[in-house]
Amino acid sequence: MGYKNGKDILPASLLKQLQDYIQGEIIYIPKKEQTRAGWGENNGTRQSIQRRNHEIFRLYENGHSVTELIGQFHLSEDSIRKIIVKTRGLLSARQQEAASTRH
Repeated sequence: MGYKNGKDILPASLLKQLQDYIQGEIIYIPKKEQTRAGWGENNGTRQSIQRRNHEIFRLYENGHSVTELIGQFHLSEDSIRKIIVKTRGLLSARQQEAASTRH
């Protein structure tokens, strides 16, 4: 986010209207909601965590213990258990949705 001078980027009529409310101060103008990226979308963090969580669930389903997963992923027991429950729920919902579209 950078500083821009209003007289350089705004139409004169809009600048005059804004000056009725604020003069000589810095003002933040937020992005439109539809253009705002969600957390972790721009830098790939969200996808990285999703991949990690699916890997944790896959390993758990293939017989790895929660204790092993704690050591491998350096997460708390509570975090591992939440990931397993949440991922199981997401997969179950997707399977139900797919089954309902086939009928």
